[in-house]
Amino acid sequence: MNNLNPAEAAHMNKIIEKKQMQDFMKLYSGLVERCFNTCITDFTSKALTGRESTCTTNCVDKFMKHSERVGARFAEQNAAQMQGK
Repeated sequence: MNNLNPAEAAHMNKIIEKKQMQDFMKLYSGLVERCFNTCITDFTSKALTGRESTCTTNCVDKFMKHSERVGARFAEQNAAQMQGK
C-alpha cells in the first residue's frame, strides 16, 4: 500500500474497514445463533432461566477462549514465518 497516493490509500482503508466490519458482524451473528440454539429451550417466559443464563455465559466464554487461542497460534505462526524470511 506504500505505492498508493493519499486518495487511493484512503479508499483502500475504507474498503478494509468495511470488510472487517462485515467479518465481525458475521462472527457475532454466528456466535449468537450458536449459543441461542444450544442454550435457549424455554419459550414460556421473556426472561432467561438460570440454566439458560449459565449456558449462554459458558458458551460465549468458551468461544472467546477459543478465539484467543486461535489468534495466539496464528500470531506464533506468522512470527515464525517472518523469522524464516
